[in-house]
Amino acid sequence: MKFSAAIIALFAAGTLAAPQGRGLAARNEARAVGRSRLSNPRRPASGEIEGGITNATNVDYSSNWSGAVLTSPPAGATFTSVSAQFTVPTPKPVNGKAGSSSAWVGIDGDTYGNAILQTGIDFSVTASGSVSYDAWYEWYPDYAYDFSGISIKAGDKIAVSVVSSSSSAGTATIENLTNGDKVSKKLTAPSSSAKLGGQNAEWIVEDFEEGSSLVTLDNFGTVTFTSASAGLSNGKSVGTTGADIIDIQQNGQVLTSVTVPSSSEVVVKYV
Repeated sequence: MKFSAAIIALFAAGTLAAPQGRGLAARNEARAVGRSRLSNPRRPASGEIEGGITNATNVDYSSNWSGAVLTSPPAGATFTSVSAQFTVPTPKPVNGKAGSSSAWVGIDGDTYGNAILQTGIDFSVTASGSVSYDAWYEWYPDYAYDFSGISIKAGDKIAVSVVSSSSSAGTATIENLTNGDKVSKKLTAPSSSAKLGGQNAEWIVEDFEEGSSLVTLDNFGTVTFTSASAGLSNGKSVGTTGADIIDIQQNGQVLTSVTVPSSSEVVVKYV
């Protein structure tokens, strides 16, 4: 793909980008103006955790992330893989406006901000209610790119995973368990400063950033991550027990509610 000088200049300056799910031309334009999947600084929530969460150690607010994050691996190990399954929702417009959201799994990018190896599905809806879906992969701070060769519709069961073979190499895989489509991409760190630390494991629904502002968050309903697991460099694996809980809060309004009902689940609800 040929990039314009403007796009190249933005990339050289470290501007972020990601697919939007509104057609290839629109996504390329979104990449040109900058699209971020990094979390904004988290703010501790006040009061007690509600909703019967027994596995969370903390609950925080973010302007764009909602879900669960393991912020450190067990002593002597690093995170080398993250995986989960979820059912594709039917997003709805909020207050008559088109919107988007994205469900993904990833390594790093929260407390360890140099890089993220991640993959997931974008859910987008027009103001009239037409929906579209895109499967993508990314090694931040490089661009996010769409997978080809996979079709997705509401109700499909999706398996997502990222695996790092080293701090500078890994693989992103998405499989549609309903129709059998499967795509995978081998990735390398885009720069020597973008190596993975293996310090975070994430299961996230995101309101991503385009340019210097967030896109309108759609009503994605409920995304339930099941079979959630994080692999470790010592050959063992852990679940979501002890994960930090993050809810999206914008303009003083909390838009999501996250629970961790078991050690292999994360439930993210739009409220």
